[in-house]
Amino acid sequence: MSYIANPERYEKMTYRRCGKSGLKLPAISLGLWHNFGGVDVFENYRAILRTAFDNGITHFDLANNYGPPPGSAEENFGILLKKDFAQYRDELIISSKAGYLMWPGPYGEWGSKKYLVASLDQSLKRMGLDYVDIFYHHRPDPDTPLEETMAALDLIVRQGKALYVGISNYQAEDAAKAIEILKQLGTPCLIHQPKYSMFERWVEGGLLDVLGENGVGCIPFSPLAQGLLTDKYLKGIPTDSRAAKTHGHLQENQVSDGAIAKIRQLNDLAIGRGQTLAQMALAWLLKDYRVTSVLIGASRVSQLEDSLKCLDNLDFSHDELQQIENILLG
Repeated sequence: MSYIANPERYEKMTYRRCGKSGLKLPAISLGLWHNFGGVDVFENYRAILRTAFDNGITHFDLANNYGPPPGSAEENFGILLKKDFAQYRDELIISSKAGYLMWPGPYGEWGSKKYLVASLDQSLKRMGLDYVDIFYHHRPDPDTPLEETMAALDLIVRQGKALYVGISNYQAEDAAKAIEILKQLGTPCLIHQPKYSMFERWVEGGLLDVLGENGVGCIPFSPLAQGLLTDKYLKGIPTDSRAAKTHGHLQENQVSDGAIAKIRQLNDLAIGRGQTLAQMALAWLLKDYRVTSVLIGASRVSQLEDSLKCLDNLDFSHDELQQIENILLG
């Protein structure tokens, strides 16, 4: 049975302008970092993508190495794009990235023009696309001149392979330099994708100011601190959680007694707001006008639906914000 999108999909979603650009993004975007690879269940991630679009999520975020295995998330997304979303392509913002190791040898990672152009060509082929809407440099390269990396992003736009470009994981100083180089080249930096959550706040040490001053959007990833900012760890480490998997990005030692104590206090505050902890954590990020969208992951439809409910209450009182600060700094 062919997929027909919900005709009311745009009625509840909030869309926010990305910096000073003409582009608006949904307040909640879907990342395909986990749960969409070759090791995952097709019908499960198909249902997640359909539910996302049916609820007004128009932005799907990928990277060359997402899987596992690397590349499989883009391949799977390409299959679903053809099967379910082909007629909706012009309603979608599809992004990809390159920067981490993707193939062997000296041209398979980092930030050279050789790598970035080749990687995007491979990504377009995997997804069956003529262009992506946003293409990111995924991480700073300590050895390649920043001018070369930014020139590669400029070239990619001029070639018609991406409409916009962005950067990810750049600290404030390097981000400011990259933004200025792109501005001089005539291809403005649209957006920055940093790791940002209640538990990871380095972006507040200058990066958000750089983005705000230069009219660049911000789209945090790992907004729930790999699941820590949910109710799943209130009673310890579940056997099916990321912290229980030795290969995961959330390690068991991160779920400390101190972290659990903070999670419990934050959870009580969220309940008082009529939200789950995850919903409050997402709303807390969206309170900042410089944050265009928050990038969430989902392993099942119910997780996605729960996250979307954060949009029902994005406002915080001064007292609530102070309580959150006291908990986080305590």
